[in-house]
Amino acid sequence: MKIFYSFLCFIVLITNGFSQSKEKESAFLENGVSEQLAQFRKNQISDIQYELSFEIPTQKEENINSHLNINLNLSGLSQSLLLDFKEKTSNIKTIEVNGKNITIIHENGHIVISSSALVLGKNTISISFIAGNLSLNRNDEFLYTLLVPDRASTLFPCFDQPDIKATYKLSLSVPKDWLVLAGADVKEKVEKGDFITYNFGESDKMSTYLFSFVAGKFKSATQKPGLEMTMLYRENNPEKIKSSTDTIFNLHQQSLDFLEKYINYKFPFQKLDFAAIPVFQYGGMEHVGAIQYRESTLFLDNSATDSEKLNRAKLIAHETSHMWFGDLVTMKWFDDVWMKEVFANFMADKIMNPIFPKVNHNLQFFTAHYGNAFAEDRSLGTHPIKQHLENLKDAGSLYGAIIYNKAPIMMRQLEASMGAAAFQKGIEKYIKKYANNNADWNNLVEILDAETPLDMKKWSEVWVNKSGRAIFTDKIEYDSKGQIKKFEIQQNAEDKSNNIWPQVFQIGLVYDDNVKVLNAAIKDKNIVLKEAAGLEKPNIIIYNYNGFGYGVFPLDGNNLDYISTLKDEVARASAYSNLYENMLIGNISPDEAFNCFFKGIQFEENELVLRIVSGNLNTIYWRFLTQKEQERVQTLLSYTLYSRLQTNSSANVKKTLFGLFSSTAYSSSAKAKLYQVWNKEIVIPGLKLNEDDFTNMAMNLAIFKHEKADEILEKTRTTISNPDKQKRFEFLLPSLSKDELVRNAFMESLRDEKNREKEAWVEIGLSNIHHPLRQESAKKYIRFSLDLVDEIQLTGDIFFPKDWLEDTVGKYSSKFAFDEVQRFLKENPNFSPILKRKLFQATDLLYKAQNIKKETE
Repeated sequence: MKIFYSFLCFIVLITNGFSQSKEKESAFLENGVSEQLAQFRKNQISDIQYELSFEIPTQKEENINSHLNINLNLSGLSQSLLLDFKEKTSNIKTIEVNGKNITIIHENGHIVISSSALVLGKNTISISFIAGNLSLNRNDEFLYTLLVPDRASTLFPCFDQPDIKATYKLSLSVPKDWLVLAGADVKEKVEKGDFITYNFGESDKMSTYLFSFVAGKFKSATQKPGLEMTMLYRENNPEKIKSSTDTIFNLHQQSLDFLEKYINYKFPFQKLDFAAIPVFQYGGMEHVGAIQYRESTLFLDNSATDSEKLNRAKLIAHETSHMWFGDLVTMKWFDDVWMKEVFANFMADKIMNPIFPKVNHNLQFFTAHYGNAFAEDRSLGTHPIKQHLENLKDAGSLYGAIIYNKAPIMMRQLEASMGAAAFQKGIEKYIKKYANNNADWNNLVEILDAETPLDMKKWSEVWVNKSGRAIFTDKIEYDSKGQIKKFEIQQNAEDKSNNIWPQVFQIGLVYDDNVKVLNAAIKDKNIVLKEAAGLEKPNIIIYNYNGFGYGVFPLDGNNLDYISTLKDEVARASAYSNLYENMLIGNISPDEAFNCFFKGIQFEENELVLRIVSGNLNTIYWRFLTQKEQERVQTLLSYTLYSRLQTNSSANVKKTLFGLFSSTAYSSSAKAKLYQVWNKEIVIPGLKLNEDDFTNMAMNLAIFKHEKADEILEKTRTTISNPDKQKRFEFLLPSLSKDELVRNAFMESLRDEKNREKEAWVEIGLSNIHHPLRQESAKKYIRFSLDLVDEIQLTGDIFFPKDWLEDTVGKYSSKFAFDEVQRFLKENPNFSPILKRKLFQATDLLYKAQNIKKETE
C-alpha cells in the first residue's frame, strides 16, 4: 500500500509538472513577446548565430524566397523553443532541426519547436520561408529593412527581443544593377545571369532590431576622413551632392572623434557605413554599421539655413552616438528604450559645441527640446519617462517627445546636480562594464550613485518614474525703501499630485542698466532666495533666465513688450516659451500673446529664437484666434512679414520669416505676392529658395484657392527634377485638388494599407486635407480617422499612429471636433489605453482651445 501510495504521488507530481509546463507554454504563446517569455528565453538560449539568405526579385510584387540557419546553445529542455515569426503560416515552407524535418507548428506569431527535437547544448535549426513584407519597405527601384522595435519577426523567424544578441551571416541575391549595404563587409560576389549574390562576413553582435540591409539602384560614395565610410544615396541634384557629400562624411568622423574621447572607448564595430533613403520614415535609424537616414535631411544646398545645417549635424551625431548607447550597450527590455534615446540626444547636443563654435548651444538645447517636451507633458496623455511594458508588441507606443525631449532635459539637470566630471566618469564606467551586453536604468543609477553624494534613487524617482511638470508661483515682499525683503518661490505639480521636481535654474532681475542673475536650486516645494534680500525692486523679473528649469513660471502679464528687448538670447527664448505656456493654461489671453509674438517677428534677429516666435505665432493664429480675429490681423501680418523680408536681415532670418509668410498669405494681396515669388516674377533680396521651397509654395497656393491653382500644380509637377520627389508630389496632388470629391477619394483610399506605405507622404496629404481653411469640408473625416487608428497601429511604424492623429483630428480647434472625440471615446470604452494616450497627446491643443474659448467668451 505504501509503495502504491508513493507511486501515486510520483504520478501526480509528474502530471502536475506536465500540466504546469503546458500552462506556461500556453501563456508564452500569446501574440507578441511577453515579458515572461523574454525572461525565460534569455535563460534558455545563448551563443546565437543567424545565417540568412534572401533572393530579391526585380518586381516588388514577387515573393522573396529566403532561408535561415540558426545555430544556438540550449541550457534546458523543460519547454518547447519558441521562435517569433509574425507572418502567415503558409510563408513557412520547411523546418529542419538538427538534421531532421519536423512538423510546422505556428501559433500566434510563434514557431513552436518541441523539446523532443532538441538537445542540451548546440542545436541547428534550418527554415525555408518567404520573407514577410511588412518591414521590407519595397519600392520599384530599392528596398530597405526597418525592424525596430519588434519588426524583425515580421521579416524572418528569430528571437525578437533586445537582450538576446546574436551575430549574422547574410547573403543577398539582387538584380545586378543594384547596390547593397548591411552590417558587415561583402566578402564575395557571385554573378549569375541578371542577378548578383552578395555574401557578407559575420557581423558584430547585435539585437534583432538592429539587423538591417539596403538594396537597390543607388549611387555610392566612399571617403576616409579618419575611418573609411561608404554612403549609398539616390539624390540627383548636382548642387546638393557637391555641397553636402564632404560635410556628411566629416560630420560622422567629428562625432566619432568626440565620442571616443568623451567615453574613452574606441568605435566598437567593424564599420560605419550609411544609406540616404528618399522615403525613410524617421530622421535616421542606428543600425549597426549601416545607419539609415532620410535623404532630404542629409543633402542640403546653398539655400540651407544655419538651423537646417545644425539639425543635419545633430541627426548624424545622434545616430553615431547610438553606436555606443543602444548598439554596444543595449537596454534589457524596451521599457528602457528611453535610455538609448536620451543619451543619443544628450551626446549629440554636446558634439555640436566644437562643430558649431559660434552657436549658442544652451539656446540650441532649449529650442530643440523644451517646446516638444511640454507639448506631450502638459497633455492628458502624458506619461513617465520610464513606462511599464508587458509585451514587446506594444513597444512602439513608448516612443515620443517624453523620451526624445524631456529625458535630455532630465539628464542635463542630473549632470548639473552631479557635476560634469563626476557624470562623465560614471558614463565611462557604464559603457565599459556593459559593452556588448544589456543594461537597465537601475544598473546606470548604481554606477552614478557611487560618483555623487546626490541620492540618485530619490532624485530619479520623480524625474524618471513620474509624469508631468511643475507650475511655479512666487511671493515677493518689499520693505518701505522698495528693496526686496523676502523672495519665495513655490512649485506645485500641474496634475495636482504631490510631485516635486528638484532642479536648478536662474532668475534675472532686470534693471535700467543691468541684470542681476540669481541662482535657484529648488529641492523641496518652497525655496527662499536669501541672496535676493536687500536688492532694489527690479523693473521686470525673468524666470528661467538660463533656460535650465522645467515647468511654467510666473509671468508679468502687464508688461510683455520687455521680452523682445532682452539682450540675452536664451532669456528671450525662455521668456517667449513661458509666455506661450502661460497662455495655454489660461494666465494670459491668445490676443495678448499674439501681439507679443507679433512684435517679436518684427525685431528678432536670432534664427533659433525667431523659430520659437514664428512657430508660436502661427499656432495661435490658426488655433486660438476666431475667424474674425484672423481676418482683422491677416492683412497687417502679411504686410509686416513681407516688409521685413525687404530689409537687410540675415538669410537665415529671412528664410524663417518667409516660411511664416508662405503659410499665412491667403488674403488676396498676400496671395498675389506669394504667386509672384513662386512664378519668379519677384526676387526677394537675400532670400535663398530651392526647388523644395517652390514646391511648398505651390501647395500653399492651391490650398489658398489661387485662381491658377491647377496650372501651378501641373507646372510644379513637370519641373521637379528628382524622380523620387516627383512621385511624392503626384501622390499628394489629389489632397491638393480644389474638387472636394477628389479630396474625399484621397481620404477613402487610405483605408487600403498599400496606400499608406509611404507614411511621410500620407502625413503631408492629411495636413493638406485638414488644413484650417478646409476643415468645414474635411470634418466629416474626423470619425473616419479615429476609427482607423487601431489598424494604423498594427500596420504602421512606431511614430505613425500619433502622426496620423495629429494630422487629422489634431488639426482642429472646433467644438465639433471636440465632440467627435468625446463621442468616439464613449462609444469605444475598450479603446486601447496606448492609443488613447496618443489621442490625448495629439488633441492637446483641441482640448486647450475649448477651455480658452470658454474663458474669453
